[in-house]
Amino acid sequence: MALFALLVAIVVERLRLLPSSWQFDGLLLKYYQRLIQQEQPSLSTMTLAAVTPAAIVYLLTWLVSGVFWGVLSVGVWVVIAVLCFSHNPQRQAFKQYIQAACRGDVQACFHYANELDPSQNLTTVSEKQLGTQVGQSVAWINYRYYGAIALYLIILGPVGAVLYCTVRFYSEQSRHANIELPLIDNLLFVLDWLPSRIFAFGYVLSGHFSKAISAWLSQVLDPKRSARDIITQVALAAETLPESSSAPVCLQSTIALLQLSKRNFILLITLLSLMTIFGVVN
Repeated sequence: MALFALLVAIVVERLRLLPSSWQFDGLLLKYYQRLIQQEQPSLSTMTLAAVTPAAIVYLLTWLVSGVFWGVLSVGVWVVIAVLCFSHNPQRQAFKQYIQAACRGDVQACFHYANELDPSQNLTTVSEKQLGTQVGQSVAWINYRYYGAIALYLIILGPVGAVLYCTVRFYSEQSRHANIELPLIDNLLFVLDWLPSRIFAFGYVLSGHFSKAISAWLSQVLDPKRSARDIITQVALAAETLPESSSAPVCLQSTIALLQLSKRNFILLITLLSLMTIFGVVN
């Protein structure tokens, strides 16, 4: 079911068939707006907010298990995968960044690069470095919005995917609103710890092995190393970046790291297909 659900979700996401209001973050935003009406949510409130969506999905999968020869279970897997995989804002920001770079609008490039990855401060990045920086952001977003969800869907099913997406959503919202939500960042660090190392190893296999494996081994056993550092640094080591062009903002390094991210995700789907064939996963 994991392979089928992922393939359907990828098709729906590529075709942008799901409106933003029906995507996972859009659905959760309505509840979040009620939650932040509290001056400072308590630890118990945030714990409940983080686990409730996953608990609802767990109950739903239990209720439909075996009904109509498993057809309803497959439907739940597909719906959850589609909801979690659709990310129109990130795709739109990247498209606008590429269009701005093609017309030489440097100011717009910085603006859309910040929209693409608000966690990074680009004020100290030069025009020549921007392409590489955005390429690293692409590798990170490919993990955060696709790779991690796919891994949780494969290992823990829809419940794991929903739990990860929920915690990720609250972490991003707290950063945008500049408020601190108890538990969330620590929980996200734990949820990212193993999947980021697994996904980063995919970059090792998808790119220049000798350089990437050194970068991966130097970081994988560091328990405090952030998921973003592992993903971006291994991706950078795994791909030979072309020389910068004379354009105001060079897209060559961005495209190179984007292609690496695509190869890595294709590798993940290929391995999942093989594991499905041999009965390792359902």
